[in-house]
Amino acid sequence: MVGVVLVSHSAGLAAEAAALARGIAGERVPVAAAGGTEDGGLGTSVDLIERAIAAVDQGDGIVLVPDLGSSVLTARLLEEPDRIVVADAPFVEGAITAAVSAGGGAPLAAVLAAAEEARGHRKL
Repeated sequence: MVGVVLVSHSAGLAAEAAALARGIAGERVPVAAAGGTEDGGLGTSVDLIERAIAAVDQGDGIVLVPDLGSSVLTARLLEEPDRIVVADAPFVEGAITAAVSAGGGAPLAAVLAAAEEARGHRKL
């Protein structure tokens, strides 16, 4: 199953978004949070992202869903073609659609596409 890692400047935001995604997609879906810095501050940490990747890696690829700014840049440092990809998606909506798609057994490219399609989901 494809893993999903939520990369945020805030540990709390990443953890809550991951909990929401797992709550909707199912607890068996490999979703991990990588938020904040090692010392608990705001920011991003390559080490935290790498640990989250290792935690959800089941061999089918990883979709990183970053929130904004430097989290996007940091996530892009870890991209590996056909293995670790970064979704250009809204954070919460992208996380949920990626997790639901992964939970349904979709391959990496389809999980990435599902996350990125969340950009066009209208609320009204």
